[in-house]
Formats: sequence, structure tokens, C-alpha cells
Amino acid sequence: MARKKEIIPEYQSEIFNGKEYFRTRIKDADGKRVAVYGSTRKELYEKVKTAQRKIEDIAFRRENPTVKEYCEKWLMMKSSTVKPQTLRGYELALRKYVIEPIGDMYLDEVTLDDLKLLMVPVSKMSSAVYSTVNMLVKCIFYSAEANQLIDYNPSATLSPKGGKSKIKKDALSDEQVNVLLNTVKGLPPYVFVMIGLYAGLRREETLGLKWDCVFLDESTPYIAVRRAWRSVKNRPVVSEELKTPAAKRDIPIPKCLVDCLKEAKAKSISDYVIADSNGKPLSYSQFQRVWKYIEVRTAKERKYYKYVNGQKIVCTIHPELGSHQHNNPKLVYSLDFDVTTHQLRYTYITNLIYYGVDPKTVQYLAGHENSKTTIDIYAKVKYNKPEKLISVVNKALNRPVSTICFENTAGDKKGVKTQGDTSETQ
Repeated sequence: MARKKEIIPEYQSEIFNGKEYFRTRIKDADGKRVAVYGSTRKELYEKVKTAQRKIEDIAFRRENPTVKEYCEKWLMMKSSTVKPQTLRGYELALRKYVIEPIGDMYLDEVTLDDLKLLMVPVSKMSSAVYSTVNMLVKCIFYSAEANQLIDYNPSATLSPKGGKSKIKKDALSDEQVNVLLNTVKGLPPYVFVMIGLYAGLRREETLGLKWDCVFLDESTPYIAVRRAWRSVKNRPVVSEELKTPAAKRDIPIPKCLVDCLKEAKAKSISDYVIADSNGKPLSYSQFQRVWKYIEVRTAKERKYYKYVNGQKIVCTIHPELGSHQHNNPKLVYSLDFDVTTHQLRYTYITNLIYYGVDPKTVQYLAGHENSKTTIDIYAKVKYNKPEKLISVVNKALNRPVSTICFENTAGDKKGVKTQGDTSETQ
């Protein structure tokens, strides 16, 4: 069958710089009229067809975007309501766990099975990662449904439960606190550790703390929490934007911390309590190096790599408590427990509760916006020790037992038994 001959429209021509051009106007994807030029009618005709295909594709994509396209649009919309660091976390999670597996699919093609398969590798991560990805997936598809881009929301019945439960570390005991302080005495993390243990500041609050908020000469010395530190592309950013409004607080501090801070202030060349050698706030990588002073002193199994004849070999060492590092004799393995930055704050809160401070006061000193956070810690600390519960149990259970009547199936009384009676009345 003969191919139908294309009919090329009679486009208008214009003379420009002594040369003839052909021109027409078409509507772009936004409905605006734009001009298209060609040196011949045939060339112009081909340009118009190409442009129209692109316009149709754009229009189709707007009504039927891919998962990747809508994720990027959702992140753009979200940028006006969340912190840059939070947005960065969302972007990384979406790219790794959502866009990578199903980013090329159209939104209306995605099914519940696709999302369940997507969450399989996420379920092997921590429960926090699983919860974040699950939340993001639901936000994306609920938003698409609200904008009538999809008729059916496949994420509606996606299970929110999954991931590996995080092992929560207990508060440090008094003995562990003493060992930790003796270990880091005179080392870079000492002041940070003291502030965490005796003022309960969050990491970002400690790294953003300036001397103008440390009042050591008052009748009641205290720390005013007014700033927070954040890391943006490994650059420190200190601002007055705290985690929550409740984080703004004044914390009275004990004498041991007052003495520590006075000594640190006398040596300081910076406006910041914790600073680098130039007096600037620490970057994220600098803080990691500071915390490394603690990590390298823990007596736990370590692995390192070395190359022998071009082959990579894994070597394992098992340091003994009290022994010295082979390459650095001054370094002693003195810690038989791991320590995290949050554990310092958790120890502070636990000690307040253990020694009778009421929950509302603890909530204020800890800067908790939600009282449930404080109450959960309070309940765990206050009511999980047998020696503290025995008086309550005795009071509840060691009381005279009321007379018990034994009845037969017909309802007739057969006998009566009271506390301490070992015989039965027939």
C-alpha cells in the first residue's frame, strides 16, 4: 500500500538580513503562543512536529508523572515548611529507598505489591529508618491522591510496623561515670562529657553553647540554653533555632560543673565553650575526632585491614581492660562499656528522677516538649527496681484473705476455708 504523502502547510515567510525564513506560531505546554522558524517549509514542518510531540509529552507527564518526578516536586513543596537538614534527610531516604527501585514507574501504575516489595530491604534496617521511609511513601501517595493524579492510593494499607528495634542503652551507673571522667580527664571531650552528665544538654545545644549563656558567678550558677549547632555539608551553623520551644530553658548546675567550666573559660580563646584551635565551633568531622578519644579507649573487639603481597587481610584484636595500645603506650584501654552522646543526657535525666525530682521539673530541665517522653523515662527508672516495688507489693497483697466458700455444682455450700486453716469442714 502506497504511503500517504504528507501535506506541508503554506507557512508565512519573512525576510531577515536579506534571507528568507518561514514562521508559524504554536501553543506551548503552558498555553502560551511561541514562534517557530525554519529556513524551508519542510524544515519548519519537522520542527513543529517535534515541538508538538514534546508539548504532548509534557502535558502527559503533568497528568501522569513518574514516581521520581513527583517525589522531586513533593520535596520542592516541602522545602518551605521543614528545616534544611530535615529536607536533606528526606531527599536521601527517597532517592535510596523509593526513587532507585520504582522511580521510573508512573504514579498510577504503582500497586500495593510494588510498595511491599520496596519495603523489604528497608525492613532489614532500623525501625527509625523503616518508619521514615513508610511515612515518606504515604505522604507522596496521599498528596498525589489529593491532587487527583491517582484514583487509588496503594499506600493506604501499607503496614507502619517494621525494621529492627533499636537497642536502647541504659543510663551510666555511678561507677561507670567515675571511670569515664577519669579516662577523659585532660582530654578534648572532657568538658563536653561534664556538660552532658551534669546539665543534660543535647549534643547540638552543647556545641552551640557560648560563654555569654554560662553564668558562673551568680548566687545560683546556671546555663541558659538559647542556641543550637547544626552541620550543613560538614560546616557548623549555630543559630537561635532550637529543637522545640521547650528547649529554651535555664538549667542550674552543680559545683563540680561550675569548677570545670571556670577552668575551661580561663583557658578559652573563643566565644564558644566547645571550639576548635581557631576558636570556631566544631564541624561534624571535628566532633567525630573529639569523640574518638573515648571510643579508642574502650576494651572491645576491633578489626583492621592490612595488605600482604597485595592481598587485603582482615585482622582482629581483643584488647584487655587496663592494657596499653601497642602503637601508643600512653593510651590505656580503661572502658569496658560503650558510651554515646545521648547516653550522657539520659544519665542526667535518670539521676534526677532516681533522687526524687518530680516529672514536671524533669520535663523542664530536660527541655522535653512532650510530657510522655519524660513520663516514659520516669516510669522505667522509678518502677523497674524490685527493692523499690516490694513495699507497694506487700501493701497490696499481704492482707487478710476473705472467707472463701466452696460450692458444689448444685450451689450448696460444702465447706468454708479461711486464711491459715489447713482442714476442710465437711
